[in-house]
Amino acid sequence: MLIGNKLNLRIMEKKDMPIVKEWVNDIDFIGDFEPITQETITDLEKQYESLTEGQWFFIEKKDGTKIGYVAHFISGLKQTAIGYALLPNERSKSYGTEAIQMIVDYLFLSKSIIRIQAEIHPNNIGSQRVLEKAGFDKEGILRKCFFSRGEWRDTAIFSVLREEWKEPKILTKANI
Repeated sequence: MLIGNKLNLRIMEKKDMPIVKEWVNDIDFIGDFEPITQETITDLEKQYESLTEGQWFFIEKKDGTKIGYVAHFISGLKQTAIGYALLPNERSKSYGTEAIQMIVDYLFLSKSIIRIQAEIHPNNIGSQRVLEKAGFDKEGILRKCFFSRGEWRDTAIFSVLREEWKEPKILTKANI
């Protein structure tokens, strides 16, 4: 478990897929900017098992309440990428920023990587603020790069480089 100030990140296990299934199939959880999908537990277990270079973590409050997830993986461009989501009633409470700072600290402390990137919908202002508060810079827009909700959509690329990160914001070697 990664221990933060207000949150902990706990590694997901295969047995956790039922809660993930509830979340990813809930239109309110995925929000206005993510593709609408319907996943079975079997689908999610296959995704979980095929993730050879990454991990899924629950975002948990200190009392153990699960309020979302954050994941790291290798993107199609062979870059370390992150993805995340919070329950709608837990957004805008600085949980997203802390979770992203924690995963960035974890990755730069434990992996020999030079950059971490995230892709978001260009109109997702909340997610953009989370990334910026966590030290990410906007690199640009990939035009019409994914199909979602009946149309081809743009995505904004954000990244943080190791030399920009400099030192842990939340995690230390003592709490990982």
